[in-house]
Amino acid sequence: MYFKRTTLLFCLLLFLASFKPENNSWIRINQLGYIPNGIKVAVWVSKENVSITKFQLVDSATQKVVFTAKSGKAFGSYGPFTQSYRLNFSTFKQPGTYYLKMGETESPVFKIAANAYAGTADFALRYMRQQRSGFNPYLKDSCHTTDGYTMYGPMPDTTLINVYGGWHDASDYLQYSTTSANATYHLLAAYRDFPTVFTDRYLTNGLEGNNGIADILDEAKWGLDWLLKMHPKKDWLFNQIADDRDHQGVRLPTLDSIDYGLGKAKGRPVYFATGQPQGLGKFKNRSTGVASTAGKFASAFALAAQLYSKDSSRYSLFRSKALSSYQLGLAKPGVCQTAPNRAPYFYEEENWTDDMELAAAALFQLTGEKKYADQSLKYSLGEKVTLWMGADTARHYQWYPFHNFGHYELAKTSDSKNKAELIGYYKQGIDRVWQKAKNNAFYRGVPFIWCSNNLTTSFVIQCYLYRSISSDKQYAELEQANIDWLFGCNPWGTSMVYGLPQNGDTPTDPHSAFTHLKKYPINGGLVDGPVYGSIYKNLIGIKLNEPDEYAEFQSNLVVYHDDYGDYSTNEPTMDGTASLIYLLAAKENESREVIKPKKQ
Repeated sequence: MYFKRTTLLFCLLLFLASFKPENNSWIRINQLGYIPNGIKVAVWVSKENVSITKFQLVDSATQKVVFTAKSGKAFGSYGPFTQSYRLNFSTFKQPGTYYLKMGETESPVFKIAANAYAGTADFALRYMRQQRSGFNPYLKDSCHTTDGYTMYGPMPDTTLINVYGGWHDASDYLQYSTTSANATYHLLAAYRDFPTVFTDRYLTNGLEGNNGIADILDEAKWGLDWLLKMHPKKDWLFNQIADDRDHQGVRLPTLDSIDYGLGKAKGRPVYFATGQPQGLGKFKNRSTGVASTAGKFASAFALAAQLYSKDSSRYSLFRSKALSSYQLGLAKPGVCQTAPNRAPYFYEEENWTDDMELAAAALFQLTGEKKYADQSLKYSLGEKVTLWMGADTARHYQWYPFHNFGHYELAKTSDSKNKAELIGYYKQGIDRVWQKAKNNAFYRGVPFIWCSNNLTTSFVIQCYLYRSISSDKQYAELEQANIDWLFGCNPWGTSMVYGLPQNGDTPTDPHSAFTHLKKYPINGGLVDGPVYGSIYKNLIGIKLNEPDEYAEFQSNLVVYHDDYGDYSTNEPTMDGTASLIYLLAAKENESREVIKPKKQ
């Protein structure tokens, strides 16, 4: 009996000694790769409470260890993980393909290359073209050509007006002036600031071809043409097309058969911007004015006038529209929210001085009239810091745009005192986020509210603008951490941009009719991004259609699902993608500046 027990115990110990537990550790990376002279950090996470002391960088071609470094401090638990570390290998600058290794845990292979961001901004433009209303170049067909009939305007309700064109807002087919004007400004600013990044491979109508115009300007023009229709007279401004009655079934835009009550021949309702609460159904918004929308129109038109200064007819048109829309903002200060109908969801924008600050700054750049600089400076005092920064939560689009371009544009033309003040506002906002971010390994300080990826993108742009105008690099690692987050250095190890990088872990089942019905790729689309678990649990109409491939990385803190059924985390947005285009153009341009040959 003793012998049997001893033998059994020996066999058990032998089995345990040979048994290797499942690896509960992962290394998250930026799947796009890293720039040789840039900041290079990955994040090691584990579901075990273990410590690490060093990590290795391995050449994927030779399998040789080329770099070893200490792992730094332990950041502890985050989301589903018990322990986490930042793995900083910034001092290694040799281009090539590599992976990181810590014990038995290996990262995916990635590249270190000066061209890590090459072509990415143009790639994201594909999604903007696919979002076009009117003629859709991806489908090579037209949609919503009968838009629309007016509501709330000075004309009789249901008066027909020609406003077809523009972009669909997200995977639904609503069209909002606030997001479209903001997107148009970002596209124009991207061309103004980084013109050499963009190519000419598409025509103005979005079909393949060359027309001697950078594709981003073609896309910006599509937005401008629609904004002109939404501001047809100096005292007329329309705020949106359609409402949430749109959300009845899944269909391609060219097969949209939703009847808004007057028959398809009259198209969809077009809401006039009155500055008063609106809503044709059960729910209404809380609008108080029109300045938030009018200011966005004015800044887009003013920047367009600057870029088309050599085209006298376009210059005059955009200049006059910039001035008239700005006057509407002066006449009716306050916020112009989007209008709901059947559901309580709408864009709850509560700030407007930021929009008027940017508009006035753009008008000063356009006209040189000092009164606009003075007005812009006055408006800058109304919102020194974009109010979501440092906050734990916010309502949907409560503080929009998600960063204030106005501080930067005004600072460029201000005296040293005012410039320092404006730059200081940016720093305050960044530092508020940093105070939260510095406590976790992902340097995550952006709240997980609906469209958190849009906030993340805008926050990076603010960090970039601040660094560019101040030469202060103290937040550079925070800036890069937020870029890395978008491309895979996050708890799920996935990029948040459809198809970018190619062959990477990116969304494949977004909340989009294009992919859901026809398996059409929505290349370049930035999805909404992760939300607090508490938000996800309380949203209406969410049900996952497939088993959750990221189940082991979900937590009570935050969730993300690559599933058509989750419109809260996996729906692409037009305005978020437009902001991403500016960011990616900045990154590509910056990498080009680094590798420029020195003049002899």
